[in-house]
Amino acid sequence: MVSNFRQKEILELARKEGKVTVDGLAGLYDVTVQTIRRDLSDLADSGRLERVHGGAVVPSGVVNILYEERRRLNEAGKKAIGVKCAQAIPHGASVFMNIGTTTEAVARELLDHENLLVVTNNLNIANILAANHSCEIILAGGVLRRADGGIVGGLTVDMVKQFKFDYSVLGCSAIDVDGDLLDFDGQEVIVSNTAIQRSRKVMVVADHLKFERKAPLTICSLADVAVIFTDAKLPGELSARCDAWGTRVITA
Repeated sequence: MVSNFRQKEILELARKEGKVTVDGLAGLYDVTVQTIRRDLSDLADSGRLERVHGGAVVPSGVVNILYEERRRLNEAGKKAIGVKCAQAIPHGASVFMNIGTTTEAVARELLDHENLLVVTNNLNIANILAANHSCEIILAGGVLRRADGGIVGGLTVDMVKQFKFDYSVLGCSAIDVDGDLLDFDGQEVIVSNTAIQRSRKVMVVADHLKFERKAPLTICSLADVAVIFTDAKLPGELSARCDAWGTRVITA
């Protein structure tokens, strides 16, 4: 296969799966690992992928990935996380859900729950849960962020402050090696921080790709969270830190 066509397919695969590995691609294309490493280096040099140990991921840093691309990343993993998280939310609970494709996956798994009160600053979640006629949905007011259907700003914070939630279900853009939850938008961070303060139990939903990404702003630490739902073993010493903090780790 001509190199530029192979690289185009590798890029599409990375966008779909979130990550590609050198060994996996070498087997898929029946070429040497050195050939794949050159392809990944070319894609990294052009800014289209970011090299990580054993492969490459869709790049991140100070600007987030486009929302529709994020939706396609690791869809199966997000669905599995959504199932596990929804199982931990009882009927009749009050829940805050923030902006994110993984929180949307949780919302899809709540369609059979009864008598929920869901407050969200995510238009997509409101539209998903509209099919659950026993779920009361309160959409937080504020400034609409057209790129992802998020609602942010001072009005959003003021509305969230009025509630005391049984649960907050929070997504994030990245999780650092020290357990800090990270994001790109300061206004969104303030909304999530407010929800944390107004919740009896904070639950984080994050697939394994979030541990390979970076973002500039801190939401909170996993030490401040009751449970994190993810789809792979936590990297490095983070699992031991969660044990010390009393943060449960549930792997889908």
